[in-house]
Amino acid sequence: MQIFEKDIAIDMGTSTTLLFEQGKGIVAREPTVVAVDRFSGKIQKVGQDAQRMLGRTPANIVAIHPISAGVISDYEMAAQMQRELVSRITSFSLFKPCVLCCVPSSISGVEERAVIDAAIEAGARKVYLLEQGVATALGAGVDISKPDGHMVIDIGGGTTEIAMISAGGVVECESIKTAGGSFDEAIVKYVRKKYNMLIGLTAAEEIKKNIGCVMQRPDMGVEDLKGRNLANGLPKTIHISSNELIEAFVEPMNDILEAIHAVLERTPPQLVGDLDQNGIIISGGGSLVYGMDRLIERSTGIRTLPVDDPVSCATYGAGKMLKHLDEMKDGMMNFYRMRQLR
Repeated sequence: MQIFEKDIAIDMGTSTTLLFEQGKGIVAREPTVVAVDRFSGKIQKVGQDAQRMLGRTPANIVAIHPISAGVISDYEMAAQMQRELVSRITSFSLFKPCVLCCVPSSISGVEERAVIDAAIEAGARKVYLLEQGVATALGAGVDISKPDGHMVIDIGGGTTEIAMISAGGVVECESIKTAGGSFDEAIVKYVRKKYNMLIGLTAAEEIKKNIGCVMQRPDMGVEDLKGRNLANGLPKTIHISSNELIEAFVEPMNDILEAIHAVLERTPPQLVGDLDQNGIIISGGGSLVYGMDRLIERSTGIRTLPVDDPVSCATYGAGKMLKHLDEMKDGMMNFYRMRQLR
């Protein structure tokens, strides 16, 4: 049992939080949800246990998502969740760990400080920040030290991060709030409009995972969907097909494609030319929607490559950087924003 210091990488996303311990790999994978007693402020459950309580809690128990659109929206809850997860790893360690946190490339200075303070509050000795795009590229096996252009698209739960990587840093990036959660909301909106029925986000997410698609499937999938009839308030069940979801996903998909083209337009032409050979890498849970890679490829004309493990890719990339913490500067290090301020 290792009792000396342990270095940890944390990828705290809107939907899922992953922890990587050096020498062991991913040691925690939990939904980013905290169940708290609104009167005492005491945390009841964290992660998977809190997720099961969503929409089913008594009046005094509130389920909170401490991360919104990729950044901390509830500092206290984010710090307590990190503390709970980190303590599972470091309970037998004599020293506080060094913690590497993944952050969006477009994060502000105030948001950076919130990430650092939350990690220190959770028990970190030193905190390092790594841009999400760089972490994803590393996790996908890209040699980011070379002056070659690599485009990385990470479609998470709350944000879609689009970054052009070259020579170890982010050249251009775009972070939008259209992501996996937007597809869930699009299903809720579509069902309400077409079937006059209200469903929860959890049910929408389940349908998205089962038959969700942005291009037509070889075999059309059909699922039963249960909700509340808005006309009379009684239970109602409908049959929804994958082709209907293509229609529901048009708006969020257009937002993502527009952001990709915006980054390509701002990128130096020589780096865009590199994409002809390197292609576009897509990652994140949102990239699992059927046809996502083919639709991006059709829109851009550039070969689009899904990674093997989209949900964990950035975490594995951050884990690789743990070996190089002595070469990194602790604290705020938003490369893209600092470059813009020069």
